[in-house]
Amino acid sequence: MNKLKDTKVGKLLKEKAPRILDMIGDVLPSNGAMGILKNIISKDSDLTPEQKAELHDQVVDLYKLEVEDRDSARKREVEIAKAGGNDWMMNLTGVVGLFCFVFIVYSVVYIPDVLHNELFVHLMGMVEGVVIGNIFAFYYGTSSKK
Repeated sequence: MNKLKDTKVGKLLKEKAPRILDMIGDVLPSNGAMGILKNIISKDSDLTPEQKAELHDQVVDLYKLEVEDRDSARKREVEIAKAGGNDWMMNLTGVVGLFCFVFIVYSVVYIPDVLHNELFVHLMGMVEGVVIGNIFAFYYGTSSKK
């Protein structure tokens, strides 16, 4: 995932409003949180109305790309289902991710010394991110009803 400062909007912010980029450039990813970015741009008194309009247009373009990306993933899943196919790699990845998560929970509960291992703690965070951020969000996340 690209940092905001590495995107087209980030480069424009660096040129036109470096103070904003210094405040949020290393924090925000290139997708999500676009509403926050829009509000920050709107409230920056150092930008001219033309610069604000240009930045808003670029934020909208990035949001459209994000939505198109999600839509293409949904269309792929629909086409696979229509064809009666099954994405074995996605299923395998989900099963392995859930197994790793269950193993980590078991380890934390029944092997108390495991929390003193720094590598294990880092792996625990990575696996938690995969399980919650990807597997659960994919299967149990919701789309806007509108």
